[in-house]
Amino acid sequence: MEQGTILATIDWVIIGVFFVIVLSIGWVASRTAGKNSSEFFLGGRGMPWWLLGISMVACTFSADTPNLVTGMVRENGIAKNWAWWAFLITGMVTVFIYAKLWRRSGVMTDLEYCEKRYGGKPASFLRGFRSLYLGIFFNCLIMGSVTLAAIKIGGVMLGLDPWVVVVGASVVVVIYAALGGIKGVIWADFFQYGIAMFGAVYAAIVALRQPEAGGMGNLLSKLADSGKLSFFPDLSNPSVYISLLIIPLAVQWWAVWYPGAEPGGGGFMAQRMLSAKNEKNAIGATLLFNFMHYAIRPWPWIIVALASILIYPDLASIKAEFPNISNEYLKDDIAYPVMLSKLNPGWLGLVVASIIAAYMSTIGTLLNWGSSYIVNDFYKRFMKPDATEKQMVSVGRISTIVLMVIAGTLSLTLLDNATQAFNILLLSGAGSGAVYIMRWFWWRINAWTEIVTMIITTLIAITLVVFVEDTTVATANLDGFTVKLLIAVLCTTIAWVATTFLTKPETKETLRSFYRLTRPGGPGWKKVIVEAEADGDMIDEENDGKPWEMPIQILLVFIGCIVIYSSLFSIGNFLFGNILTAGFLLVIAISGTVFLFKSFGKLRAN
Repeated sequence: MEQGTILATIDWVIIGVFFVIVLSIGWVASRTAGKNSSEFFLGGRGMPWWLLGISMVACTFSADTPNLVTGMVRENGIAKNWAWWAFLITGMVTVFIYAKLWRRSGVMTDLEYCEKRYGGKPASFLRGFRSLYLGIFFNCLIMGSVTLAAIKIGGVMLGLDPWVVVVGASVVVVIYAALGGIKGVIWADFFQYGIAMFGAVYAAIVALRQPEAGGMGNLLSKLADSGKLSFFPDLSNPSVYISLLIIPLAVQWWAVWYPGAEPGGGGFMAQRMLSAKNEKNAIGATLLFNFMHYAIRPWPWIIVALASILIYPDLASIKAEFPNISNEYLKDDIAYPVMLSKLNPGWLGLVVASIIAAYMSTIGTLLNWGSSYIVNDFYKRFMKPDATEKQMVSVGRISTIVLMVIAGTLSLTLLDNATQAFNILLLSGAGSGAVYIMRWFWWRINAWTEIVTMIITTLIAITLVVFVEDTTVATANLDGFTVKLLIAVLCTTIAWVATTFLTKPETKETLRSFYRLTRPGGPGWKKVIVEAEADGDMIDEENDGKPWEMPIQILLVFIGCIVIYSSLFSIGNFLFGNILTAGFLLVIAISGTVFLFKSFGKLRAN
């Protein structure tokens, strides 16, 4: 690696103080985290919406996210961000439809849901297998991607070898995550997010001050003909806008299971909702998360990415200044840590601390989430059903360490850029999203539906990633990855629909018990309700005579998307000097927000 940027004494002091504060948070939280598994994994189910919302956005603000956005902007311009902006629809569906359902379920993890919704051995197998598949394989792939970003940042900025970065980055986060459990992670997230966001904003300011950029006005002028500045893909070119805009908005948001944007909720997002005081706090937390995640956070990274195009127009120019960067890591996403190397002493230490904060907030969340699966859904469920609370906490702490070791190994051996990992994760969940949406509102979905979905989507993803080159499936209007995504969605959807109708439904006892617990309502459960009433079992007494909330929920989802997209592009237009457009979008955002809060009270939530 390059010798790296020399940190001054003040930089090391700032970084040291940061580590002390984070470890102190873990130590304080450890005094209650060890009481029982509910405290360790759910914070005693008493967390407020504002703290959970910030924690959600902090754990998705990882060290690899700025790298990913930078790579996207350098490759395809700002419009490439629709690859993840489209997931806002998923997020708003979670806010107004699924947040309260998850809180009502009362489960420890979203995998425990499997044996609430389904019955028998298939449900047990599904829960056990997914606990290992998601808790270890999928989770460690995500952590490996995040750690890869830390390797690039440590190499460029500090001149550290990859193994040194992995070991150094892992130790502190493992300590506070293992000690403090989810409560320690959430409070650390709150502190770390403030540091991380400040660092990102300051990095953007410094990027604009570079002579090659010369401020926002000059930057925009110099890039005016580059095709990188548009918020939307070129609508005159189907090969661009179909892949970058139409497919993400029409298919990706509902069809793809992706961590942090799971259709129907799930993963570490569900863990936060299950930690909330009540249903209203669960809804408030997810709403705050979506606003901060999509509207506020992207712009500092985008500005750094745009400035990097002027300073380092290609990879060769980066290599020229940092000749010892390994070709293995020399991708467009490395431009972000390269730009950070231009910071001055003091500020450099603060921004390095902000990157460490972003890394630790994500890894801490994923470690606790993954260990919750291993402990609650595998160890206690299948290995030691009579495990004491103390034993469960101990196994949770051990599994935290093991997961970090696996993730570090992946980052050193298999992954080389953030976009690669992002694409693998998208394909691994392609086609499964619809099942996680439908299982709440259609009684006919059964355990075999999920089992076959999981197997098929995994096999298809492996086949497409390992054996099929993008160039062999690309068409005139669709790039190779988009074609792969559509193939995976189509094949998986056909498989799960066929499985649903070819296998037996869940027993009436299982279905009635689930409905009574979560009360989802709607025509998809009418058959179950009618049969239950005929047997004298009034499972829908609480909803009886009340209109189904779905119509107003869908309206709120639509308005919520308008509010956040308007906020996102209002900020962007303001930064780009389009004041009238920015003001118009701001009015729309404010008006929509007023409507949301007036309508929010109409939802039945505890």
